[in-house]
Amino acid sequence: MHISIRLFAGLAEIIGSSTLVFHAQESPLTAGRLKELLSASYPDAAPQISVSLVAVDQEYAPDDTDITEGSEVAFIPPVSGG
Repeated sequence: MHISIRLFAGLAEIIGSSTLVFHAQESPLTAGRLKELLSASYPDAAPQISVSLVAVDQEYAPDDTDITEGSEVAFIPPVSGG
C-alpha cells in the first residue's frame, strides 16, 4: 500500500521534505502503526513523530483510526512561538 503523507513544521525540516510517499505492507493500517513504521524508517525524526497529531482525510485521527490506500494523511507536530 502506498500512503501519501504531508509533513509540517519541524518534522518536515528533519525529514527534508513536506511530502513523502510511504510504502507499507499492511492494509488497512492504523494511524498508530503508521507512526511506529515511520519512526523506524526515520529514526532522527522519531521524537517528533511520536508527539505529532495525525490527520486522516482532513480530520484529526486517534491512533486506532484505519488508513487505507488513497487516504489523505498529515503529520502535525507541536509548534511553539512567541
